[in-house]
Amino acid sequence: MSSSMEEISEYFSEKLQRQRSDSAASSSTQSTSSRQHVRQRLAMLLTCVDDLDTDHKLQTQVAKTLDEAFLVCRQIAGRPKKNPFRLYVVTWNVATAEPPDDVNALLQLNSPKKPDLYVIGLQEVRAAPLKFVSDLAFEDSWSHLFMDTLSPLHYIKVSSIRMQGLLLLFFSKLEHVPFIRDIQVTYTRTGLYGYWGNKGGVTIRLSFYGHMLCFLNCHLTAHMNYASQRVDEFEHILDAQNFNTKNTPHVLDHKVVFWFGDLNFRIEDHGMLFVRNCITSQRFNLLWPKDQLTMMKQKEVILQKFEEGPLDFQPTYKFDLNSDNYDTRVQTTWFGFNGKKRKPAWCDRILWRVKPKASLTENTNEEEPEKQQEEEREDEFPLKMTQEYYTSKMEYGISDHKPVIGIFRLELRKMYETPLVQVFAEGEWSADFDAVITYRLLQAFASSAWDWIGLYKVGFKSVSDYITYAWVKDDQVSFNEELFQVYMNKDEIPVLGGECVLCYYSSNLQCIVGISQPFKPW
Repeated sequence: MSSSMEEISEYFSEKLQRQRSDSAASSSTQSTSSRQHVRQRLAMLLTCVDDLDTDHKLQTQVAKTLDEAFLVCRQIAGRPKKNPFRLYVVTWNVATAEPPDDVNALLQLNSPKKPDLYVIGLQEVRAAPLKFVSDLAFEDSWSHLFMDTLSPLHYIKVSSIRMQGLLLLFFSKLEHVPFIRDIQVTYTRTGLYGYWGNKGGVTIRLSFYGHMLCFLNCHLTAHMNYASQRVDEFEHILDAQNFNTKNTPHVLDHKVVFWFGDLNFRIEDHGMLFVRNCITSQRFNLLWPKDQLTMMKQKEVILQKFEEGPLDFQPTYKFDLNSDNYDTRVQTTWFGFNGKKRKPAWCDRILWRVKPKASLTENTNEEEPEKQQEEEREDEFPLKMTQEYYTSKMEYGISDHKPVIGIFRLELRKMYETPLVQVFAEGEWSADFDAVITYRLLQAFASSAWDWIGLYKVGFKSVSDYITYAWVKDDQVSFNEELFQVYMNKDEIPVLGGECVLCYYSSNLQCIVGISQPFKPW
C-alpha cells in the first residue's frame, strides 16, 4: 500500500469502524454482492469526507485517489458492450440414409429465438464410390436439404468439409457473414490405421468478430471394449490437425472449441434389463457413472478440459429404423449365428471448451511483449459461453441413431464492427448496358488478383451460388486512393426479377468481406 493510502486509511479507520457498527444490523439482511459492497463503502467515504477539514493535508490525496477510481470506471464504461449470439449445434449419425423430407423440427425453425449460427455435423453420410464423386462435384443431398431449408430464412452456407461419410456444415445469418474471416478446414483419418476415412475428424475453424472458434466433428471407433482407443484417436486428431496461422496453429489454441459427433462411448457393466428399466423410468442419472466418456474424463487430462451438459435425455443409440424402440431385431452374423442386441448408449455427444485465460501465457517461446499484448486483448474482449439446451430429437427415425442438438449463448465484445470492403451497385442495372460496381477498402487487408465480386440473388445459398462475377483486377475500369470501379458485362446480367446483392470475396481470407445493400436490376 502507498504511503498516501496508508495515511488516508489511518485517518478514516476510526470513522469507518463507527459506520460499519452503525450499519451492521441492516447489512446482514442486504445482498453481499460486490456492487452493493462498493456502494456501501462509497457512502461511508462520503460521510468521512464531510468531516474532513478543507485545509487538511489529506484532502488533495483523497481527491487524487477518487480521480483515479473515476478514470478506471470511465475506461470500463467506454468499452464496447457485450453482444449475445445464439449458436445451434447438431450431430447425427445418419447411417447412410437419404435425408428426410423435412428438418424444420431438427433445426427448431418455429422457435421465436432464431440462432445466429448453425453448425451441423453428420456421420455415415452415404459414400459409395460413384455417389461420393458425384457429391464432390454437385454437393450431396444432405447439404442441399439444409441449404434449401435455411436460405429462405437468410442463412448462407459459409463453409463445409467432407471426408467420406463425415460432413461438417457451417451456416450464418447474412448480417454476420462479412465478419466471419480466416476460415480454414482440415481432416484426419483414423480408420484402417489412418489410411481410411470412415472414421476420424473434420474441422472448420474461423474468426467470428475477431474471436477464434473451432468446430470438430468426429466419428470414433465402435464397440464396448475400445474406450481407451477412442481417447487415443481423439488425441491423435488434435495432434495431427494444424492450421496455417501464427496465433492458433492447433485446435486447442482457439478461444472456443466444440467437439461433437458419434463418439461411440458406451454404458459399461449394467445389463440390458437394468439399462432399459432406467430409460423407461427416466432415471438417466443411474446410468451416468457407467457412461464411458464420463468415466474416461476422470482419468484422462485431455478430456477434463471439455465440458458437457447433463445427459437428461434418453440414450440415442441403437434404435430400430422408423421407431422409438431400442434394437429388437435379431442380428445375424457370419455363418448364420445370432448376434447380440446392442445395449442403448449415449454415443452422440456435444462438448465444448473455453480456453482458460491462464493458458495464454503458457507458451514460453513467445516474446514477453507479445504475451502481454495478448493478455490485454483478452481482458478487453472477453467471451462468455453458456449452454441453454441439450437434448435429442426423437421424431426422426431414418437412422439407428437419434440426432442430438445443443444450443449455446455466446456473449462477446466485437473486435471489429466494420467490414473490410464497402461495395455497392453504381447507377441503374439492366441487361441492356454494362454495369459498374464501386467498392471502397475500409480497412487494410491482403487483397489478391484472385479476388472477385459476385452478383447474387437475395436468399442465395452459399458462396458458390452466384449468378455471375467480375474479377476485381482484370475487370477494373478506374480507381483513386479511396474508390475502385469494376465493370460487369451486360451479357452476363440475366433478367431475373427480384432483388440482388453484390459480395466481395477475398481469395486470401477464403470468405466474403463485404456485401452491398439489396438492389433490383431491371
